[in-house]
Amino acid sequence: MPTTTLIVLLIPFLGTTLGSGMIFLVRDKVSDKLQKVLLGFASGVMLAASVWSLIIPAMEMAEQNGSNVLLSVAGGLLLGMLFLLGLDTLTPHLHLNHEDPEGIHSHLKKRTMMLLAVTLHNIPEGMAVGVVLAGAMGAGHEMAFGSALALAIGIALQNFPEGAIISLPLKGTGISSWKAFIYGVLSGVVEPLGGLLTIYLTRFFVPWLPACLAFAAGAMIYVVVEELIPESQEGKHSNLPTVSLFIGFVLMMVLDVALG
Repeated sequence: MPTTTLIVLLIPFLGTTLGSGMIFLVRDKVSDKLQKVLLGFASGVMLAASVWSLIIPAMEMAEQNGSNVLLSVAGGLLLGMLFLLGLDTLTPHLHLNHEDPEGIHSHLKKRTMMLLAVTLHNIPEGMAVGVVLAGAMGAGHEMAFGSALALAIGIALQNFPEGAIISLPLKGTGISSWKAFIYGVLSGVVEPLGGLLTIYLTRFFVPWLPACLAFAAGAMIYVVVEELIPESQEGKHSNLPTVSLFIGFVLMMVLDVALG
């Protein structure tokens, strides 16, 4: 596998690691207002990435391949949504600022379930980078390598605050800063691993690459609609998360157009 491909796969993980490292620089947890702004920003980045980096290329690729565009893209989107819905339903996890766990009943510790909640967010992001890289590497496909790079940078930008958001509250549960940092880093490991697995599997399904792109988009949109946007709008009403969402959306759109 080319070195450049491995570097692109590691960029989102670097964002999570640097964000988790904020635990050594910030004493207190991130304020609720800032958390909501960061969640709004992450929502905008993921929505724009789903459209410009995944859905539009999937439609263009399906048309080039002579595939049924609506069937490939719509089917992939729905399957991606169902995949994340299944993981969300089965995996025991606990969201930030919530007391009631989701998923099947378990006796896992609170910090472990918080880690699993962030890991669920990261699974579709790793898949997305992997499938775009697979499209750029695939013979006969015109998807630019720059699209994968833009997507990886965009996800890294929204992973930075996510890393801080998971590590800082963990410190408040009584564990050391180093352990909280490691938990934050571990939440991002699934991204490069998921990207590598997606690249490997996509090699066997080259004709279905448009559906694979749409599948990753469906999984990402599920996370945004089910968790990120509702969490950013909880509590006292504020327009800041909404403004932040649009900033993230526009930034990701500009990145994709500039590098794609």
